[in-house]
Amino acid sequence: MRMFKKGMALALTVMMLGGLVGCASEEKADTSDSKTEETSGESGDDKIVIGMTLYSLKNEFTVRLANAATAKAEELGVELKIYDGNYDPSTQISQIETMISDGVDGIVLNPQDAEALAVGVDKAVAAGIPVVGVNTRVKSDKLTSYVGSQDVYAGELETQYIVDLIGDTFNCVIIEGPLGQSAQIERREGIQNILDKNTGIKVLAEKTANWSRSESMTIMENWLNAFDNVDAVIAENDEMALGAREAIKAKGLDIPVIGVDGITDALNAVESGDMVASIFQDGAGQGSKAVEVLINAINGETVDKEYWIDFEPVTKDNVAEFKKRAQ
Repeated sequence: MRMFKKGMALALTVMMLGGLVGCASEEKADTSDSKTEETSGESGDDKIVIGMTLYSLKNEFTVRLANAATAKAEELGVELKIYDGNYDPSTQISQIETMISDGVDGIVLNPQDAEALAVGVDKAVAAGIPVVGVNTRVKSDKLTSYVGSQDVYAGELETQYIVDLIGDTFNCVIIEGPLGQSAQIERREGIQNILDKNTGIKVLAEKTANWSRSESMTIMENWLNAFDNVDAVIAENDEMALGAREAIKAKGLDIPVIGVDGITDALNAVESGDMVASIFQDGAGQGSKAVEVLINAINGETVDKEYWIDFEPVTKDNVAEFKKRAQ
């Protein structure tokens, strides 16, 4: 692996259609990676070029993460190529293979599947390319570093919030992320930790909605037709929480809903009372830190194996603060 000096003024390349800035939800993000967009800067044979593959760019959280990675790359003067994995592990593996063929100096990986993407890490490391994981884990001990938040804690926080709100005896439904993704696994573990301490809570049903608002809305509509005793909805992210809330409102019901991420629509929903709370995840902090750590590693600096960024509960009492931070 080549050694590089900091402070080079180089191009930033973002491989996706239309760019990232201004995307605000899964419906609004334009995420095809069929177009290359370049910004100002100089190119040269000694430039640092890094790649990033994200499991999807069809939700606000990952767009926020990618935006921050883009800004950090510009700040550090390196070239960044971003790929949309479209919720498909095989697509992400192919993207890693492309990055290897292109001779990138490092890769940031946000995997769709914790096990499947280990193959991609193996391929990159075998080619002498360091890999930094971000936001969701991959089952590999070959990562140079990992930047994320403690997802077990997120599951505990949101479930405990509902317990504190309505008591320890109620019926709930759980809407999960993509099965096999580390965030889904660990947030579900955190939810279960609180359920195990409160045996009066009954889980009526649980199902994956793949982080999707529209899928969650359909699932919640079906559950409301099947059950007349849902007391709370625990969603593993905000997009799914918002979809569930839409289904609940359409039925004229008022059921507490909570999610994770602190995306814009969720902050607005907490402010209006449509959601009782959200657990804020600092995607921007994760994206920025992942690029910083990768560049440090490429430059031969010692980096830690893990970097953790805290989750923070967002309620009606403090939502104004988080809305300012999201601007």
